[in-house]
Amino acid sequence: MKFIDLQAQYKTIEDKVLSRIKTVLDHGMYINGPEVKSCEEKLAEYVGAKHCILLASGTDAIFLPLLALGIGPGDEVIVPAFSFYATSEVVNLAGATPVFCDIDPETYLIDASKIKKLITDKTKAIMPVSLYGQCPDFEALRKFNLPIIEDGAQSFGATYHSKKSCGLSEFGGTSFFPAKPLGAYGDAGALFTNDDGYALAIRELKEHGSEKRYYHTRVGINGRCDSIQAAVLEEKLAIFPWEVEKRQSLAKVYDEALNSKVKIMKIEDYNTCVYAQYTIEVENREHFRSYMTERNIPTAIHYPMPLNKQPVYEKEDYYQLNFENSDRASSRVVSLPMSPYLSDEDQSKVIEAVLSYNL
Repeated sequence: MKFIDLQAQYKTIEDKVLSRIKTVLDHGMYINGPEVKSCEEKLAEYVGAKHCILLASGTDAIFLPLLALGIGPGDEVIVPAFSFYATSEVVNLAGATPVFCDIDPETYLIDASKIKKLITDKTKAIMPVSLYGQCPDFEALRKFNLPIIEDGAQSFGATYHSKKSCGLSEFGGTSFFPAKPLGAYGDAGALFTNDDGYALAIRELKEHGSEKRYYHTRVGINGRCDSIQAAVLEEKLAIFPWEVEKRQSLAKVYDEALNSKVKIMKIEDYNTCVYAQYTIEVENREHFRSYMTERNIPTAIHYPMPLNKQPVYEKEDYYQLNFENSDRASSRVVSLPMSPYLSDEDQSKVIEAVLSYNL
C-alpha cells in the first residue's frame, strides 16, 4: 500500500501524457511554449478567475503577491501558526515580519476571531492557509479590509460557498507539487487573480521583473513554469473532477467508520474539501505510527511543530509564544493514506487497523 499512489494515476493516462510531452520535445519550446498559455486558460476557467499565471512552485505563488503589493521591511503579514514552513518563509524573504495567529481546533484553519488583536498600523496583508484541502472563512477575513493572499497549496478544487479555492480573494496561490490533489511531474504552481494590474505585476515578477526582454522595471525572480509541466497539468486536469469526487467519497467512508474512534477534521457546511490529506488526531502518535507500520500501512505527519517554533526563529520574540491549538495539533495529527486510486480493500485495511488500535 502507498500513502499516495501516483503510479496508478499515471497508468490511466500514460499514452496521453507521453503524447503531450513528445509534442513539447518536437517543437522545442521548453520555456514559455504554447502549452503554458493553454494550461493557464483552462486553469483560470476551472477556478472561475480572470487570470492564471503558471509559476515554478507553490512557494512562488505566495511569495510574488507580497512583492506585487510592495510589502517589505517594516511591514507585517498575519499567518497561521500551523502550516508548512513556506507560509511564513515567504514573508521573511520579502523582508517583512510574520505575525502568527492560532488555529481553530476543529478545522485546523486560521482562527479569524483572533486576528483583530494582531492588527497594527504595520499590518499589510493576511495569508490564510486552506489546510488539508478546506478553505477558511473568507467572509470573516474580509471584514479586516486587508489584502488576502490565499495559500491554497492543498486546496485546489475545493469550494467555499460554491466558489472555487484560489478565486476567493485578491490573490490565490496553489502548488502543483506531485503529491498535491492536482500535481505536475516536478515542481510547479499557479497564481490566480481577477485584478489586471496584479496579474501584470506577477507576470513581470516571474520573468526577473521584465516588462519586455532585457527591459527590467522590477526586481523579480525566475519563477517560470516550463512547458512540459504545463502539458502534464493540462492533461491531468481532464480527469481532475473525477479525482476530486473520488477523494470526497473515500473521505466519507473514513468519516463514517472512524468518527466514533478518533478526532477527525470538521468540514464546514459551506465548504467542500479535496482532502489533500486525510488527517486524524491521536495520542501517543509515534506508538500509533509504529503500530500502523507493523501492518504495512504508511502514515505521515502534516505538521510536527508550529511555525513560530522552527529553529530558524529561535532568536525572534515569537519563538517563545505558545499557541494552544497549534501546539496541540502539531503533537497529535497524523495523516492516513489518501488517493483517488486507493482501493476499497486497502482502505478497509486502514480502517480496521485504526479501529483495532488501543487508543
